[in-house]
Amino acid sequence: MDAFLAWLRHDTAGLLLLAAVGIALLLFLIIKVKVEPFIALVGTGVLVALVGGVSVSALVGSASASSDALIEKGFAGILGHITLIIGLGTVLGAILERSGGAEVLLGRLVKVFGEKGTPLAMGITGFVLGIPVFFDIGIFVLAPLVYVAAVRGRRSLALYALPLLAGLSVTHAFLPPHPGPVAAAGLFHVDLGWIILMGLACGIPAWFASGILWGRWIGQRVPVEVPEDRVIPEAEEAKGHEPRMAVVSLAIGLPMLLILGGTFGNVFVPAGVFRDTLVFFGNPAIALSVAVLLSMWLLGIRRGMTARELSELSSASLKPVGMIILVVGAGAFFGAVLAATGVGKAVADSLAAAGLPIIVSAYVIACGMRIAQGSATVAIVTTGGILAPSLTAGHYSQPQLALIVMAISSGSIIASHVNDGGFWIIQRYFNMSVKDTLKTWTVLETVLSVVGFGVASLIYAFV
Repeated sequence: MDAFLAWLRHDTAGLLLLAAVGIALLLFLIIKVKVEPFIALVGTGVLVALVGGVSVSALVGSASASSDALIEKGFAGILGHITLIIGLGTVLGAILERSGGAEVLLGRLVKVFGEKGTPLAMGITGFVLGIPVFFDIGIFVLAPLVYVAAVRGRRSLALYALPLLAGLSVTHAFLPPHPGPVAAAGLFHVDLGWIILMGLACGIPAWFASGILWGRWIGQRVPVEVPEDRVIPEAEEAKGHEPRMAVVSLAIGLPMLLILGGTFGNVFVPAGVFRDTLVFFGNPAIALSVAVLLSMWLLGIRRGMTARELSELSSASLKPVGMIILVVGAGAFFGAVLAATGVGKAVADSLAAAGLPIIVSAYVIACGMRIAQGSATVAIVTTGGILAPSLTAGHYSQPQLALIVMAISSGSIIASHVNDGGFWIIQRYFNMSVKDTLKTWTVLETVLSVVGFGVASLIYAFV
């Protein structure tokens, strides 16, 4: 028994078996036994950690100190980032819906693209607005638009959500100012201009194949209802008196502009009061707070809503958020457990020694890291760190290095599954079963990954 446990905990094959059995058990509990995902994730994560050799003290701490314990850090790592954003984004979305602002924006998109072109409009919206904001922020702010589109079109929520998600995902993986491509550019000493150029060249075809072609095809075949607790009907007094498009655009665009200003200000503006101001207001929580307060005034108080009505609206919109936060935190904990057992390192080491062409190695290592531990950003940074010494010592041009970054970025988003916090955000926010999320979102990410790498490899052959 001791020999088997030692093999399971230290050999690459044993670690991969441990991860595979843990994921299979988790899916069995959720899909077949119908255990609440939050409970299944925590229970399976604890079991995998103990079998994988994580000590009790490292897992849960002690009676007097547990802040450094894996079970707390696993939850806190993602919840510290998203909890405020989820809450503020949800309230902003509720105000947009109640005031009729979401209907105004959707009406403009339908006018431009037509009723049948609404999924394409969702995809373009996700791509454009995904450039300045992080993936999860885009979901929380734009989800009400998807709900309204699905209710208005009387079709599956997945049909409208998947193109939007593809747009948000491709910008998160391929384009600055998102942390993954920026970090890889720094490791390989690539000019950000080349990253942007190659990111667009690889990302646009990947977005179209995954979000528009695959997203529309599968979205029509997976019926998903808009959750009742996520639909906030337009107030009767707002009907016929909806806000102007400029006001709605300001409510949605302001946090994006503030975040973009903070990101680029931190890089290009000299140290001083102006940069500090940009960074302060560019923090996602601050930017969304400003947008919520402004929306409360422009779309609420100014249009006849009382402070009490706004308070009741905010409270009602936040009620479904609790379970979303718990499930996302538990998913992050499960991913942290797999990382703590050494699965990710074992995968990276074995793939790095495979002797593949550099651009293929970059993609395969990033794929292995993504599947093993769940985080796209961690997959990019880890793969970049493994390859950086050989790339910086070699004679690679700036376009070639940028394409290698694109290969890494493509690998970092493949097969989003149960160890990825984003998987659980999408499963809960868009009312899909775990099985349907695997069938739609996981495949979408895989299509996005494969097409992105295919385009990068094709261009690499000619530069």
